[in-house]
Amino acid sequence: MKMLKNEKEMVKKAIAEGMKYGEQRGVVEFEPTDSATEKIEYIYRLLVHDRVIQPIPQDQISQKSMKHRLAIWASKLG
Repeated sequence: MKMLKNEKEMVKKAIAEGMKYGEQRGVVEFEPTDSATEKIEYIYRLLVHDRVIQPIPQDQISQKSMKHRLAIWASKLG
């Protein structure tokens, strides 16, 4: 898995956009006490469930791979 040039910024953007997406759908309300790890996992699972992004094979799921997949998604948002 090759890191994106600006992956950290894209992960931040993915968290922000994913939070908006989930709240607009009315399926989640994020709390200020939620950790970034929790947000990343929830957003990843929501986007996979809605078929917005491709799922990672079950044996390869990790925090790092979820961050990477969300960063790719955020980079395509424009």
